[in-house]
Amino acid sequence: MTDTFLQAHDLPRAWARRRTFTIADTQFGDGRAFLAAWAAWRADPARCERLHFVSAGSIATLDRAPPADVGPLTTLLANAWPMRVANVHRLEFEAGRVVLTLIVGENADVLNKLWLRADAFNLRADRTVDPSATCKALARVAADHATLAAEAQPTLQRALEAAGFVCDPATKAILTARFAPRWRVRRHEPPLPASIDGDRHAIVIGAGLAGCAVSARLTARGWRVTLVDRNADVARDASGNPAGVFHPIVWRDDSIAARLTRAAFLYALRHWTELEDAGHELRRTRDGLLQIADSPDDALAIADAIGRFGLPRDYAVAATSEDALRIAGVEVARGGWFFPRGGAISPASVCAAQCAISGERLTRRFGTEVARVAHDGHAWRAFDSAGALIAQAPIVVLANAHDAKRLAALHGDPTRSVRGQLTILDDTPLDALRVPVIGDGYALPLAPHRTLTGATYDIDSTDREIRAAGHRENLERIARMLPASKFDATQPFEGRVAFRCVTSDRMPMIGQLADEIAARADAKRLSGAWPLDLPRAAGLYGAFAFGSRGLVWSALAAELIASQIEGEPWPIERELAEALDPARFLLRALRHGDFT
Repeated sequence: MTDTFLQAHDLPRAWARRRTFTIADTQFGDGRAFLAAWAAWRADPARCERLHFVSAGSIATLDRAPPADVGPLTTLLANAWPMRVANVHRLEFEAGRVVLTLIVGENADVLNKLWLRADAFNLRADRTVDPSATCKALARVAADHATLAAEAQPTLQRALEAAGFVCDPATKAILTARFAPRWRVRRHEPPLPASIDGDRHAIVIGAGLAGCAVSARLTARGWRVTLVDRNADVARDASGNPAGVFHPIVWRDDSIAARLTRAAFLYALRHWTELEDAGHELRRTRDGLLQIADSPDDALAIADAIGRFGLPRDYAVAATSEDALRIAGVEVARGGWFFPRGGAISPASVCAAQCAISGERLTRRFGTEVARVAHDGHAWRAFDSAGALIAQAPIVVLANAHDAKRLAALHGDPTRSVRGQLTILDDTPLDALRVPVIGDGYALPLAPHRTLTGATYDIDSTDREIRAAGHRENLERIARMLPASKFDATQPFEGRVAFRCVTSDRMPMIGQLADEIAARADAKRLSGAWPLDLPRAAGLYGAFAFGSRGLVWSALAAELIASQIEGEPWPIERELAEALDPARFLLRALRHGDFT
């Protein structure tokens, strides 16, 4: 964005003293537009609280990292430059007050996959392509009176006007326009912030990975958060395991789960680095993680996928049996693939660090169980089992795993509980293990001569006791991956039992909950509905059912929820967000006619 484009958007005056301002640029190019907007924001004492810059590029865009010695802002961008993978890359600067959301993909229309409300557009149109589709796509995400600037070309003005933009007839080399449609040009209104009267205050129920992450993302935006948990401290349930593994996934097709986990993995790495840079010890390993293939054919298929998707070596590397032996330091059953940035980390340390950075904006209400939540027409109220008020706020986020469906009264019992038992081994052949190894189970070094293995997958079991059968199952799994790990399964082992929350489609529940009563009352009309058609429960959000992927998914989930609450650009593609939507099971029931 040159000075001409800044002037076309009436910047910096247009963002003065606003909470957020969003610029959408259809081509990131060399990044000069972003850097110019950032510099103007930095120099303006009346700047908006948060500046979002959303742009698109191809994989080749990531081959052109900005030089690190041109200026201070360019250096910061170069230091944060994302990994060379197709993804929605969310980069934060100025303590999160300047945010670059860069969607990278193969097609020119990748920007259309995002969901945002743009205040200003920089349109870089290909003169050889009809701009009509692009202009319609911009109209779907334009804020009222959003400005647009583009290089003038013969067909562009007509396409913009057909999409609801009013063009300035006085412009010459630079065409300027304003979104002011005289008729309805879109089915859905782009995202708006939650309606809040007065203080920005949220209740977060559950102090595990999900709840602590949501608390951190909201307090970073200036919210007060009351964090409620039935336990005496953070991370006492499934998030309290001694350590957990983190890694992306590679499948034969680039599925929704693979894309979501890629986005979440890369976001989590950035988030954890920020926590560590702030002085928090997360007990994170740095030597990578090895995944053992289920079969030789599986190893070949994934190796092919790594090459076919062009995944860089710092993301995933195919590993032969010899490679895997060298990486693991112990005998392996077969090859697989290696994640150089994967590893193990302490979930409890992550939770504690997130609460610590939340500072005085976070109020802890631990040792307190929420019996019910209710909306009084103005705010949500959380009550204990005696009927006493715990807290009230305009926003509630349910991050309490199995209990969330009860508090929200969700249709169809969409979540289930899975018992997981861990086994801790002392002084075994696995002492030579160099990195965490996963496959049919996992094994990770906890300390010298101490290895954590697991975990069982006991659906709907409520048994909290440690079982000898569970230890045997874990040891048998490890032996199938690491044949040299011979154990006497009759001896007593240390262990831990925790309960994970999962859905039938194995995807988490992240986002604003539906108003199920209103939806059922309007079931006939909503039988062909899309997610954006559903009535929503004002101020009620969920972050639960993470299964065994809470470490990887929780930070990005929290950023998505905070973005939805604030009406900011979403950090993932809308298609992915819809796959996580807590209302998806209700939507299926409506489509199947369950309420008519």
